[in-house]
Amino acid sequence: MIELTLINPYEPERLAARKRAKHLCQQLNNLRADQRKARQLLYAQLFAEADNPFIEPDFYCDYGSHIYLGENFYANHHCLMLDAADIRIGKRVKFGPGVHLYTTTHPIDAAQRATGQVLAAPITIGDDCWLGGNTLVMPGVTIGEKSVVGAGSVVTRSIPAGVVAMGNPCRVVRDL
Repeated sequence: MIELTLINPYEPERLAARKRAKHLCQQLNNLRADQRKARQLLYAQLFAEADNPFIEPDFYCDYGSHIYLGENFYANHHCLMLDAADIRIGKRVKFGPGVHLYTTTHPIDAAQRATGQVLAAPITIGDDCWLGGNTLVMPGVTIGEKSVVGAGSVVTRSIPAGVVAMGNPCRVVRDL
């Protein structure tokens, strides 16, 4: 069972952090792809950890400060990371276009949802993974090292290491 943490995204320090991240994302998305040095400087400001990533425009996140990118991470166009909780991505991970990582969800109870609070759980992606285009990864999911997730998948449960998984909901289809 995934353990979700209740958070208030409207706390002043969270609002300030989100505003900062939005400005950094906007700057990043306005750079040309060949402006690698300028991109690396923005990655260093935006992310908690970033070891030589390359992210195609456009990229968006909530905070950035909860995102840890391993060595040589690559994300194709239209990547979104909702990082109210930690997102830890291993070395040499590749994302197809339109990959979204959601550490947040809303409470099922309408009264609790009306308070504006959200539920969050971390996402972890192991070394040498590849997530195909338009993959959605939900809160609390871990994807084991060297696994491949097929395009269009909705990953609602953790995926073991060394497998190919796909579908909605995402399921293991074979070992590698």
